Amino acid sequence: MTIRIQPSILSADFANFESEFQSTANADGIHVDVMDGHFVPNLTFGLPVVKRLQEITTLPLDVHLMIEDLDRWAVEYARLGVFSVTIHLEACTDVLGTIRQVKAAGSRVGLAIKPNTPVSALKPYLEELDQVLVMSVEPGFGGQSFIESSLEKIRETRGLLNATNSSAWLQVDGGITAHNIAAVAAAGADTFVAGSSVFGSADRNEAIELLRSAAQSTI
Repeated sequence: MTIRIQPSILSADFANFESEFQSTANADGIHVDVMDGHFVPNLTFGLPVVKRLQEITTLPLDVHLMIEDLDRWAVEYARLGVFSVTIHLEACTDVLGTIRQVKAAGSRVGLAIKPNTPVSALKPYLEELDQVLVMSVEPGFGGQSFIESSLEKIRETRGLLNATNSSAWLQVDGGITAHNIAAVAAAGADTFVAGSSVFGSADRNEAIELLRSAAQSTI
């Protein structure tokens, strides 16, 4: 199993994205949280900023859309040429149609579920997905603590992916640290979003490698 560490720029210095990206060169991608202040109670940025982020880094951008009206907007982010676009099941009217639009535009596509959404809700879409995102905090703000009950949900999701022979990445976002990433990996995750545990470190690349090593220790 390949372990992927994707720092979340929600914890970065918004005024210095270029230097922040340079300080995380060992990452497997950059997780970009797009929030609209409606689907979640926080506001970050939209299409113009993501377009500029795409221009200033060679790291793959993993765009996580926490916004309303995904049926309209998701494909617009994919058209920017980003590596991956993840939509929330809870924010979509036409989930399957939106997934297919994102893929047709050339991006990998992920489907995210919030802590209270059952894993079974993913079943109708698994064949279409490149990634499943299990939120281990309530989406909206960085720096939250990992919800311990998420481990069982991650195990259930991994079981579902294995049972359907899905090659989708299993991503976890929320409260990932060097202290808990091994348990999260053991539960079946292979892709990890880490915000404050990376950007809060003096040496971001060292923090990334510590996370990677801890996760790989369970393989």
